[in-house]
Amino acid sequence: MDIDFTPFFQQYEALLKTADAVFEKVKGEYPECVKCTTGCSDCCNALFDLTLIEALYINQHFNKKFEGKEAEKGQLVEKANRADRQVYKIKKAAYKALEAGTEETEILNSLAAERVRCPLLNDQDQCDLYEYRPITCRFYGIPTAIGGKGHTCGKSAFVKGEQYPSVNLDIIHNRLYQISGELVKAMQSKFVKMGEILVPLSMALLTVYDEEYLGIGDAESDAPPSKQGDAE
Repeated sequence: MDIDFTPFFQQYEALLKTADAVFEKVKGEYPECVKCTTGCSDCCNALFDLTLIEALYINQHFNKKFEGKEAEKGQLVEKANRADRQVYKIKKAAYKALEAGTEETEILNSLAAERVRCPLLNDQDQCDLYEYRPITCRFYGIPTAIGGKGHTCGKSAFVKGEQYPSVNLDIIHNRLYQISGELVKAMQSKFVKMGEILVPLSMALLTVYDEEYLGIGDAESDAPPSKQGDAE
């Protein structure tokens, strides 16, 4: 596949660098409140999705790190398959609840309470791809806000109702969508809305991001195929 993701990965890495700097700044200002330590994996069970640029970045570094390590990679793929099936069931139930008339806020709160173990979390409760972990993981543990509503890690010591500097995740997400959209245009993909798609990390690991999937070349499909590794 003759696609150079480098310029877009560099934009994404600049965002990651900013995220790390913000986390360290808040941790430095409120050391008694940030409880993140080696071996704490609370954030590694949270349910969240990745934008296209994040998914491609994770996928590429996953395949690169475990190239030639088929046994290790196979174990991770199996864990990703299990996690993906669990996420699918959770989202299917949420969709059915929405169709049945359940309030969206109630559904979102329910999804936020779900726990799905990240397939990259090993038996020592450490990340097998820590250096390349998603931006959501990097903000976990400090106050954030999305849609005007504040959030923080339940293990932290930030006090509810008090004022703290918070990361506006709406701005971060908009930037991720922007980078993803620019990538789709640069690829001249026939799937013009691919930059708006969100996927769980498990699917990002399993998907084969070849030219057919990305809508490049002579493929006849009008929608991105669900092309993954072995799903069962």
